[in-house]
Amino acid sequence: MVSPAPVPAPEPDAPAPVAADRLRITEVFHSVQGEGDAVGWPTVFVRLTGCPLRCTWCDTTYSFHGGLWRSIDGLLAEVAAFGARHVCVTGGEPLAQRRCLDLLARLCDAGFEVSLETSGALDVGGVDPRVRKVMDLKAPGSGESGRNLWSNLAHLRPHDQVKFVLAGRDDYDWAVARLREHDLAARCQVLFSPVWSTLAPRELAQWILDDRLPVRLQVQLHKLLWGEEPGR
Repeated sequence: MVSPAPVPAPEPDAPAPVAADRLRITEVFHSVQGEGDAVGWPTVFVRLTGCPLRCTWCDTTYSFHGGLWRSIDGLLAEVAAFGARHVCVTGGEPLAQRRCLDLLARLCDAGFEVSLETSGALDVGGVDPRVRKVMDLKAPGSGESGRNLWSNLAHLRPHDQVKFVLAGRDDYDWAVARLREHDLAARCQVLFSPVWSTLAPRELAQWILDDRLPVRLQVQLHKLLWGEEPGR
């Protein structure tokens, strides 16, 4: 009598693949845009989780960890439900998640006016050209000025913006030197913004006027309205 062939043992379960269209999200909320050239517009903010930088004045440290995995399809549906025309993808550092590029393109395809808030420390070359990039170049007071990726300047378009968040006179002088060194005002709009509760906006305004700078003073409108309240 011939013995039956042995049945092979089942292979251990392989880990489920990560969906190709998911992002880790800290929050999605509807507010008034407080910064940049869209200031004042009702805007949906999509805040991605994670950031490789640790700026001394960061006001969104709660986005460094945690968050929930969300599909891009689900995010688009939630954004559309608010009925706003403007969408801001922010963080943390949104480009730390590579599928952020897919989200940006999908939002543009859906007809939204899309902006991206990025530190400028990660390559922006793959960002959809329809997106308005708001590149936050780090001054020395942030503790992260060594992370600026200066090659990113070549990817700026006239509708993009460069932002300098300044904690004091040393940061201001450094920013003025970079403004002139790279002829930034000829590339795109340049924003000078005081660190909240550290540098008086009136003082920064006077420096800009005294030096006849071709830059825009930016005061965070959302903080004037709601203070430090998260999700605003």
